Amino acid sequence: MKNDKKDRSGIEIGIYTFGDIGPDPLTGHTVSTRQRISEIIEAAKCADDAGLDVFGIGEHHRLDYAVSSPVIILAAIAQVTQRIKLTSATTVLSTVDPVRLFEDFSTLDLLSNGRAEIIAGRGAYVESFPLFGYDLANYDALFEENIELFLKLNKAESISWNGRFRSPLSNAEISPRPVQNKLPIWVGVGGTEESAARAGRLGIGMAIAILGGEASRFKPLVDRYRESAAKAEHAPEDLNVAVTGHAYIAKTTEQARDEFFPYYFNYWSYVNGQHGIQYNLSRRDFDQLTAPDTALFVGSPQQVAEKIICQHELFGHQRFIAQLDIGGLPFKKVAEGIELLAAEVAPIVRKATSPK
Repeated sequence: MKNDKKDRSGIEIGIYTFGDIGPDPLTGHTVSTRQRISEIIEAAKCADDAGLDVFGIGEHHRLDYAVSSPVIILAAIAQVTQRIKLTSATTVLSTVDPVRLFEDFSTLDLLSNGRAEIIAGRGAYVESFPLFGYDLANYDALFEENIELFLKLNKAESISWNGRFRSPLSNAEISPRPVQNKLPIWVGVGGTEESAARAGRLGIGMAIAILGGEASRFKPLVDRYRESAAKAEHAPEDLNVAVTGHAYIAKTTEQARDEFFPYYFNYWSYVNGQHGIQYNLSRRDFDQLTAPDTALFVGSPQQVAEKIICQHELFGHQRFIAQLDIGGLPFKKVAEGIELLAAEVAPIVRKATSPK
């Protein structure tokens, strides 16, 4: 389905991927890194053709994930898409040089004609710290310094700056400059109010990862974000909240549960295994996790749309992005999910969240 409509009402809707490489639990087949990257690019093209608003790629430095440099894959995607926004999801900001990051994403912005964005986080994995020579003891301090430097880079063509963790800058020219006046940057927040408060204090977007349970338990993060922004005198209209989470959509909710359960179980089995944790989940528990009043977006288009709308009533967020491709799910199923999200879920959500 090709959708060239540019002006949309309601919240933005998109998808993101971490590029995990796991065996299909039904066939035992594991795709190669090359195939996984090709499928990520094709998924972005499908999302753009279908009329979704955002496509994101996460960063990991492990052999069981396909993408260590989101900006390179996003640059390839920029060449085969026309309208969709292209974002990291997330960039591990504690272990990347902010100048290099800014220049890379400015280049992406030029290649994509103004579609580049960044979601920055501290990362759930810590491999990048020893890999790039950073001390894990500076986990939070590195993030704080790097995001503040990035925001300065975003404002001026040349800057002078001095910090704790990198060499000083003296009238340094920061090139190239993006098409956009500023590169949009969001802070990825897992569950800490301190991270939400920081995003609000800085006056930038906040992307919340809601992977299950009751959505209401994340309301304090949104409240803290807006309270912190108000205290720092940022205009409410400049604040943006995004909700991110796992999703699987099929014609009926029972079909969605039946098809997704082995992949969901598989995903959390190897993710928890990476952290030395054994994972157990019964089908009965999974059905409870996907009940209408929970935050796991698994079900029919109508049920998924209703969950997004209920969360919008709770958070008043501006963007929803779904992770559709976890646990070794075959690309055919991912493509079907993109089509259902764009053709059946998005119209319901956009209508319900449009200004009255």
